[in-house]
Amino acid sequence: MKRVITYGTYDLLHYGHINLLRRAKALGDYLIVALSTDEFNQDAKGKKTYFSYEIRKNLLESIRYVDLVIPEKNWEQKIADIQNYQVDVFVMGDDWAGKFDFLKDYCDVVYLERTPDI
Repeated sequence: MKRVITYGTYDLLHYGHINLLRRAKALGDYLIVALSTDEFNQDAKGKKTYFSYEIRKNLLESIRYVDLVIPEKNWEQKIADIQNYQVDVFVMGDDWAGKFDFLKDYCDVVYLERTPDI
């Protein structure tokens, strides 16, 4: 089974998010979404989410492309997540292009084009 992981806040879920999740799932058989916790958003990103972590998690779990939602608690957990969940492909939007190339030692890294006009 080919496992794919992506990370994000997914607050105020919209078509661009769904499009990214659909394309990420197409790269494998099992899609893991590491969802930024409220604390991580506030402390590390300086952002307050509109919806709580639990609500955002429930929304993501209702999307057919998503197989598992895990918490993203810090920037540094990505290598451990890749190893613990036996991830084959790491996916992010192309606004992050190059930022996660260091993960290529652990899995494939793919940057997907963002949905235009979102």
